[in-house]
Amino acid sequence: MERRLNGEACAFCCYGCCIAFQVKSGRHEEWEAAWLLIQLGVGGFLSMNIMMFSLLLYSDAFTGVDAGVLPWIHFLLWIFATPAVLILGGPYLRDMWLNGIQGRVTSSALIVLGVAAAYLYSAFAVFEGSTHVYFDTAVMVLMLFTVGRYLEAVGRARAARDLEPLLAAESESATAVDGAAEIRRPVREVTAGMLVRVRPGERIPVDGVVVEGESNTDEAVITGESRQVTKRAGSKVIAGSINIDGPLLIQSSGDGTATRWARICRSVREALGRRSPTQRLADRVVGVSVPLVLALGGLTTVYWAQSLPFDRALLIGLSVLVVACPCAVGLAAPMAISLGIGRLARHGCLVRDPGVLETLARVRLLAFDKTGTLTAGKARLVGVDREEVGIDEVLARAAGLERHSEHGLARAIAAAAAQRGITPLVTREVRMVPGRGIRGSAEGRPVAAGNGRLMDDLGWPLPPSLAERARSLEASGHSVVYVGWGERVHAVLSLDDSPLPEAQAAIAALRERGLDATLLTGDLAQAAERIAALVGIEDVQAGLSPEAKRLALDRLRHDHDSVAMVGDGLNDGPVLAVADVGIAVGSATDLARETAALVLPADGLWMLPWIVDVARAVRRTILTNLMWAFGYNLVALTFAAFGLLQPILAAAVMAGSSILVVVNSLRLERLPDPVATLIPEQRSGAEAERAQNGADISAMAGPAVERS
Repeated sequence: MERRLNGEACAFCCYGCCIAFQVKSGRHEEWEAAWLLIQLGVGGFLSMNIMMFSLLLYSDAFTGVDAGVLPWIHFLLWIFATPAVLILGGPYLRDMWLNGIQGRVTSSALIVLGVAAAYLYSAFAVFEGSTHVYFDTAVMVLMLFTVGRYLEAVGRARAARDLEPLLAAESESATAVDGAAEIRRPVREVTAGMLVRVRPGERIPVDGVVVEGESNTDEAVITGESRQVTKRAGSKVIAGSINIDGPLLIQSSGDGTATRWARICRSVREALGRRSPTQRLADRVVGVSVPLVLALGGLTTVYWAQSLPFDRALLIGLSVLVVACPCAVGLAAPMAISLGIGRLARHGCLVRDPGVLETLARVRLLAFDKTGTLTAGKARLVGVDREEVGIDEVLARAAGLERHSEHGLARAIAAAAAQRGITPLVTREVRMVPGRGIRGSAEGRPVAAGNGRLMDDLGWPLPPSLAERARSLEASGHSVVYVGWGERVHAVLSLDDSPLPEAQAAIAALRERGLDATLLTGDLAQAAERIAALVGIEDVQAGLSPEAKRLALDRLRHDHDSVAMVGDGLNDGPVLAVADVGIAVGSATDLARETAALVLPADGLWMLPWIVDVARAVRRTILTNLMWAFGYNLVALTFAAFGLLQPILAAAVMAGSSILVVVNSLRLERLPDPVATLIPEQRSGAEAERAQNGADISAMAGPAVERS
């Protein structure tokens, strides 16, 4: 048989060897589940014998037999029950002892006290020669609770197996190539520039660039994208992805501990180690309820002892202790939160605080930054207005000049010409004019590109139609570049930071989920309003400093209770930190990433509606679990106090409660994956870049933008 354990595929001759391996070498979750299964096997054998003799006693099968036989039957039950109680009850006794040292009373105390009461009473009855013993009750209560714990452990182990690839970054090793030698070393010792060999089937341990080899890779663990991605010399590779079918030699682009895979690993570990607000509240409720239940169990025993034999009254009190055990309450939040964090992490989302999912589920307003969040964050050529010349000629002359400049607008113009397949006109005697633009000579005539002041200095006239168009573009927040040659201005180029292709669909999807959106930006009002109109946001606050953004967020919180902020820039760090939920996009600055509670992968804005769905599903699951656990306990406690539940039945009821909480939480694994169709075509890397450039050029060719 084959099983995947500790992140590796293992083969075993039988299930017994598999269990033995898990006990010896398994991680915590695997080890716990395997050890509980062994306890159940031993306890099941002993309890079978106990139940068989107990049923014979209850059916009066020994009536008429020599009276001296009955004490020996009781003694035999005691022999079987003692190791069963020690094996099955040991973990609960240890938990009660450790918590007792710290001054806490937990649900383990209820189980230990209840079972100890039944066991000690029965042991005393054996010595006294009483006709009633309850070893079957003590053992079966422990068996049923252990079954519940085993199923919980299996659920946790299953969740841990899903997270295993994400949490393996810190323990991975890399094959470093040093000349002709290959040295296996921990990935944390890999530095930028090192060569790393990755063989087929191995996980790529570092971010870097392929320098030799060709293969397909599976990047699903980081990007969530299921299709294979071909890598060859010059291709970038992502740490955590799997090399499928060919050897690769990779040059590391950074330290092994600085990869996104390692950041996800640290983020998930830290988030799973902290307790959410709901979980902390449930813990406080359990801490208060356990002493009350102990008191109620004692009072119930005293009350029923007035009208029933003491052994019957003791069983009723034992039922109260057993049925009130808040095991399901303790599972309600952690199980759902860990599964939710795992779902997000498998698609490249870093969750820094487990409480962020519950908070995001309550959010009714999302505030967005503009540049780099809703837009591409760099200038693109979006329009060409010309007079009596062709667009190809305008771009050829402009690109011939601008390719000599490193200015952001210059690069955008050169890129637009290259995308259109236009060869830049050879330009000589190129000179930069600081604060104004650039000038030179092409085909024996002067040519210039820059702002209006450059054209005024040159004395080149600007046609009235182009002047009016330029004023309109500048008023709407566009950057304007005048292009002229032959001592006159022939065209006006308009450039802007274009909205991301998925921004409009993401905002629309959020509105479908009942969420409002607002834009908080430090940009000019005209530019902000234009971008907001394109992506479907009506409320805009522009010209804000970082402090003004924080104050605006405080005002929005007053009206909407909980507010999430989505941003990426350096000036977004403070406002992300004070928001109820700070969300940074993957291209965010280090400050924005460190202050945000949730970090999306690069180009991951389209995933935001799905993340909201996951957060709401997690919160709904937690509330359902808690309502079920508390309601179940309350009803069952009432029945037990009135003497309507036997201890064994009470244990079965509570084990069933825990199982239902686990099963309800595991439903989160069936949540749909994020739908990539929010973007017209799901692309990656250079494809997305080319597609965006192509969209800009096709827009330029449209009659509404390109005018003559």
